[in-house]
Amino acid sequence: MASSKEDPVNELIRKVLDLVQKFGEIEIENVELSAEEFWLTFQPVVQTVVRRAEAALKAEEKPPELIKATFTPYLEKFPGQIVEVQIGATKSEGGTRGKVVKIGGERTMPFYSFEAANPNKPAFAMDVFDMPIPLAKPVKQMVEDVMHDPAEWAKKCVNKYGAQIVSLNLVSTDPLLEDRPVQQAMRSVENVLQAVDVPLIIGGSGNPQKDPLVLSKAAEVAHGEKVVLNSVSANMDYKTVVRAAKEHGHTVVAFTPMDMNNQKRLNRLLLDEGLPKNQIVQDPTTAALGYGLEYAFSLEERIKLAGLMGDEDLQMPIMAAASNAWGAREAWMKVEEWGPREIRGPLWETVTCVALMMAGADLFMISHPATVRVARKLADSLFGEGTCEQKIENWITSLK
Repeated sequence: MASSKEDPVNELIRKVLDLVQKFGEIEIENVELSAEEFWLTFQPVVQTVVRRAEAALKAEEKPPELIKATFTPYLEKFPGQIVEVQIGATKSEGGTRGKVVKIGGERTMPFYSFEAANPNKPAFAMDVFDMPIPLAKPVKQMVEDVMHDPAEWAKKCVNKYGAQIVSLNLVSTDPLLEDRPVQQAMRSVENVLQAVDVPLIIGGSGNPQKDPLVLSKAAEVAHGEKVVLNSVSANMDYKTVVRAAKEHGHTVVAFTPMDMNNQKRLNRLLLDEGLPKNQIVQDPTTAALGYGLEYAFSLEERIKLAGLMGDEDLQMPIMAAASNAWGAREAWMKVEEWGPREIRGPLWETVTCVALMMAGADLFMISHPATVRVARKLADSLFGEGTCEQKIENWITSLK
């Protein structure tokens, strides 16, 4: 009996069609075709598969909504807390201030309201000097009419520019400037205390020999007002200032030159002298935009994190001198290609201020009123109090 054997070509075609029908498509590799003429005919079954595939593609629709999934963000619970420092004292507290400012008290990093509720917003002080000094022109234009009188200068900063705190700098006591006697310099302290009712920061001239005398006397004159004495360092007679601060109820700024270990060491020295943590503010030095701001940011962030993680020697609020931004020539130099310095300068100070606000600084010293206005609005907005709607035309003008 003769067996019927399927033609090899037909067998191949059948197998190919079976594969197409099963998988919808096939890919042939390492095939060589040699023919004088080549005809490719789609059999009905192949056409059916193609039509089904096309119909399936047309019928495919986008899902009406995304797949719902729950997301629980990681919440950091720090074991430590930054101490709260009060600046200023009302009449009921033994002072004469109309209001007080509280800084610190954080349980988490700045503006991480989803982790914990930090109790106090950053505070902003404006610089006042007890004698006319060289200032960048954009700053000088704002205070030129009151530079001869620190009391009037302070009143303008508070009443017109919205300063929460006045930072009075007794630079006239510097032996390299007027070398004004300590007792004479105290008249400016008395006058400013009478002129405004906001809390005060009282600074010396930066001279390590004379500042202990100036600050200890200022502590006596401002007895009960809970002022901030700015500042002490390890290379000066800090013990004299600490004794005066303890006796008259003031806070002391611990100043170090950009070194976390030195900051920790100085804080410990003040604590060992009996000064409580809630009467210490840290100043690890502020570097301006373009002049080390990124290092200042990293340093202040690491100090804040260390305090939150439980390092008791670093659990004090941080002060930042955003006004150091005016030391950058880009902030004040008149260069046509850089744009108007009346805008560039305040922006330089504002960027410095805002960056360090995000790093964890609690108290800022500022020179230009525009920086105070923008920084306060931003802090309010990030605390959920109001909105920060700065119109661009208030900052930038078209250069035609």
